[in-house]
Amino acid sequence: MLRVAVIGSGPSGVYTAQSLIEQQAVPDIEVYVLDRLPCPYGLVRYGVAPDHEKIKSLQNNLRMVLEHPRVHFLGNVEAGAPGLGVEELREIFDAVVFCVGAATDRHLGIPGEELPGSHPATEFVAWYSAHPDAAAVRFTLAARSAVVIGVGNVAVDVVRMLARGAAELAATDMPQGPLGALADSRVEDVWMVGRRGPSQAKFTTKELRELGSLPDTEVCVRPEELALDPAYRDPGELPAVARRNVAVLRGWAEQTAAGPADAGSAARARRRIHLRFFLRPAEVLGDASGVRAVRFERTAPDGRGGVVGTGDFEDIQGQLVLRSVGYRGTPQPGLPFDEATGTVPHLAGRVLRGGAPLPGVYVAGWIKRGPTGVIGTNRPCAKETASSLLADAPMLAERHTAGDPVAALARAGQRPVPWPGWLAIEAAEAAWGHGLGRGTVKLPDWAGLLAAARANG
Repeated sequence: MLRVAVIGSGPSGVYTAQSLIEQQAVPDIEVYVLDRLPCPYGLVRYGVAPDHEKIKSLQNNLRMVLEHPRVHFLGNVEAGAPGLGVEELREIFDAVVFCVGAATDRHLGIPGEELPGSHPATEFVAWYSAHPDAAAVRFTLAARSAVVIGVGNVAVDVVRMLARGAAELAATDMPQGPLGALADSRVEDVWMVGRRGPSQAKFTTKELRELGSLPDTEVCVRPEELALDPAYRDPGELPAVARRNVAVLRGWAEQTAAGPADAGSAARARRRIHLRFFLRPAEVLGDASGVRAVRFERTAPDGRGGVVGTGDFEDIQGQLVLRSVGYRGTPQPGLPFDEATGTVPHLAGRVLRGGAPLPGVYVAGWIKRGPTGVIGTNRPCAKETASSLLADAPMLAERHTAGDPVAALARAGQRPVPWPGWLAIEAAEAAWGHGLGRGTVKLPDWAGLLAAARANG
């Protein structure tokens, strides 16, 4: 029997498990999906916005894999902890596949970035998604103006959460703390700012259009900024998504230029979303009491797909700054790491150390290829890694490993939460939500999750 540990239970980890058990070449393979959290699904649970129910329903597909008789979910297991490094994992399992994603945010590297009131967007997402690591984080949303730096889908999610009413989110699994903060929010203006033009923005059209459907919210786009983009006037050569994005932005820009058809409609808008382009953050302004604005430098296309600074600056007022400029992988104990790309060096998923494969150690997902693509991009990535592992199966099976992996993990100081423990967490969240007069509501902290997981004995 070939025992494989998959580290991480997000889409890349589950798709890797699925690829391994669905193949026919090694029929007696057993896959143990280990996660540091007691809950599965990774960013589908803790990164997808709570109002995106269709995307969150992907959990049902991932669940089918994790309930397969030859797949075993073990949460609350920290690979890389003392006593459970790569060598120790290889003593328990024939092969180990790291699918740990990209856990940290990229930095802007500008003055004032760490002032109070300036946060990575990942921290805000973890807060409203009830990630247990963010249990101590608090956002009071007392700011009148918020500045979101970045024009990707995460930035759009953050903008939408700031502009959406708490009443609309009560039907989601958002925890009570963030829901209450959004109900008390004083935010009136939300600025989403990108350093390049609309044709180069990374958001998808569906996400972008949702901003225009928010009740009591006005979307403002400056026609003169869109016109700076060489592809704006003739977008025919752009990829389909960028072409559709430009069309949506053009419509909003025309509305902004024309002004409200009803003189009172702008006044009735509860919030305004401002989409700005060709502005590069230069400094976060403020002091020890908090941020007050972001200073941006106007940029211009350089003719090669990038931008150059013009020396002209503009300050956008904001008492809350959320930086959404991308994710980055972090070094994994015992594995080589490429600081330039934030990934683990590999060849078709085989981890490379000094140019040679590290026997029995593999990667898939963002830690393999960087934080690119959508959820579905993880499928071919996982399949490639699984194919490499299966090709190595005869060599991997020659090693002697420990007996029962669960007992071996316990001897290493871990207290795994198996699948029934996760089901107990699900039941506790459903019961808690019912008691609040809502649907399922996430438990927001480690203590609550582990207590629920152990409640079934």
